[in-house]
Amino acid sequence: MLGRLGDWEPKGGCIAMAGPPGTPGTPGTPRVLRAMNDRAALDLLLEHGPLSRTRIGKLTGLSKPTASQLLVRLETAGLVVATGTTEGRPGPNAQLYAVNARAAHVAGLDVTPQRIRAAVADITGETVGAYEIRTPGRRAESAVRQVADALDGAVKAAGLVRADVHRVVIGTPGAFDPGTGRLRYASHLPGWHSPTLLDDLVAALPMPVEYENDVNLAAVAEQRLGAARGHQDFVLLWNHGGLGAALVIGGQLHRGWTGGAGEVGFMPVPGTPLVRRVTKANSGGFQELAGGQAVPRLARELGIAVPPGETYIDEAIALLSEASGATEGPYQELLQAFATGLATGLASMVALLDPELIVLSGGVLVAGGELLRALVQSELAELAAPRPRLVIGSVQEEPVLRGAVESALATTRDEVFDTSSR
Repeated sequence: MLGRLGDWEPKGGCIAMAGPPGTPGTPGTPRVLRAMNDRAALDLLLEHGPLSRTRIGKLTGLSKPTASQLLVRLETAGLVVATGTTEGRPGPNAQLYAVNARAAHVAGLDVTPQRIRAAVADITGETVGAYEIRTPGRRAESAVRQVADALDGAVKAAGLVRADVHRVVIGTPGAFDPGTGRLRYASHLPGWHSPTLLDDLVAALPMPVEYENDVNLAAVAEQRLGAARGHQDFVLLWNHGGLGAALVIGGQLHRGWTGGAGEVGFMPVPGTPLVRRVTKANSGGFQELAGGQAVPRLARELGIAVPPGETYIDEAIALLSEASGATEGPYQELLQAFATGLATGLASMVALLDPELIVLSGGVLVAGGELLRALVQSELAELAAPRPRLVIGSVQEEPVLRGAVESALATTRDEVFDTSSR
């Protein structure tokens, strides 16, 4: 479950308790069964797009009269709308129904030291507004003001007002400690370390606000939309500046006691000097060995000219993009050396977690392409006993932002689509 602002203490599991027979909400009552059918129909409409009453009946197994009653109920509740007919198909025309896109809206934010990107989506998941603010020159301003400005820009672009947004999910580097509410593992994010930040965000924004580690959100995007769909146990390795990982175990994100699970850049690994006081240095052994900054260093050692870039990330992406088609020569050596560094850290993770799948994500890893993936797979087979499959992430355009929106949608749909009390 996402962290919810203003509610930081660690949570235990929840057990649903059924009331006495015949009370509202008791499993098996007509109200609960209707709500289950309603949700099944809404999920089908989200998956398939507009459907006729007959098609909904077939997909759900409901009779035509029951499917008709269901659609009347959902249309009255404002959750579905009639949209066109099956004109042009064999047989008589039939009315089509779709999820009412305006039933709810959510927002996601992706926060980095350089900028904040915000997007607003309707309940179907379509992005209807986006906005970006640059933050390096605004460090004197509060993080709360930056969040509000980015959100307001996306809301305005969507033709909405703040009150139309049901929920916001904010993705940041590091993690907010559930015991203290302080941001940890992200000393490079200026302005985000106030002990009152979470309370201030709650006070400033009128909707529920949730927060999540950025790499975890990239994993959410891959799990719901991309290469990890259908996988219950996988690791997403992220390399775009910072080196981090998201751990999905039994279908759920594993965050750790302080939210620091997956901060693998701090891991001591062979092949690099031992880094001490890692939080102050904001780096560690695996980061030094296989983070983005390792690519230009390796290139210079091999006599490869490093193309100019604003940051080492730009240099790494340019070098790996050039190397991604090389099968011999210095560029091939660059890929091999980088792959060995990546596999060295992954071997420890694989030995501990034994995941089914490893997803390589972030601009640096994606730039290396299939050739880098195959080299890492081969090296990992030499270094670790388990043999997980490696794939390149398929959500490559703003994966953190898309994961934030998907997280907001999941919770909001559960709330908006719940017809059990109507």
